Amino acid sequence: MAVMGTMIMLGFGAVLLLMLLFYWGTYNALIGKRNQVENVFASLDALLKKRYDLIPNLVATVKNYMQHENETLTKVTELRARAESGNLTDDQKVDLDNQISGMMGRIMVQVEAYPDLKANENFMHLQRSLNEVEEQISAGRRAYNSSVTDYNNAIEMFPSSIVAGMHNFQKKKWFEASPQERESVSVAAAFES
Repeated sequence: MAVMGTMIMLGFGAVLLLMLLFYWGTYNALIGKRNQVENVFASLDALLKKRYDLIPNLVATVKNYMQHENETLTKVTELRARAESGNLTDDQKVDLDNQISGMMGRIMVQVEAYPDLKANENFMHLQRSLNEVEEQISAGRRAYNSSVTDYNNAIEMFPSSIVAGMHNFQKKKWFEASPQERESVSVAAAFES
């Protein structure tokens, strides 16, 4: 009888130890995935800051030529100021970046109507710099979305979802193209507004 009791206790102890090891491993894996998302977002945030630093120079250069598009220039300046405020959540930064991307695309389309501006050396340099930053942001978005997918899968799939739920791990939002970016660019419509 004593041997049977010892065996039951050992079996119970082994099951408990396995459960603790599973919990510990899963929790650490979730923390690692969350930290990876935050790390990639920080890198992307640095690229967005670089873009925000280019915007005032671009607006100042373009403003002299584009008298009729002041609304667009004012809007992009306002969006940049909100982005620089530092009071935004990651999800708000994602939404704001989508708006800024749409406005910057709109400015670049409107530039086509100003041959003198397109020939301006300062503008051409800013445009090349902005294009380079946009390509880096695009690569950063892909890396971020990959990390977010990995993290979201981990917190939603069983059995790790149990540990994620116990510690209130929250789903992260992807960087997605805004509805305006998904539409075909209409040069005529850009100049009508």
